[in-house]
Amino acid sequence: MTQVYFHFSNTKKVFVDRRGAVVNDLAEAHDYAARVVQSLTSQRSLEDWRDWVLHVSDDQGDELFVVPFTFVLGEPN
Repeated sequence: MTQVYFHFSNTKKVFVDRRGAVVNDLAEAHDYAARVVQSLTSQRSLEDWRDWVLHVSDDQGDELFVVPFTFVLGEPN
């Protein structure tokens, strides 16, 4: 089990995850990351989430992988 953190940013803003989540492996971290993006983008907001990126880091601060929000949302029409 590993503690991972899900920070997200665009060119103007950065949001730092200070709580994180405990996952069993990278596959679970990927699934959790997709749920985080879906949760953020499903809320009523004027924010255009397509230029945002989710950065997944371990408890040492090393980036494990990134998930562009467009990966979950799809490309704009």
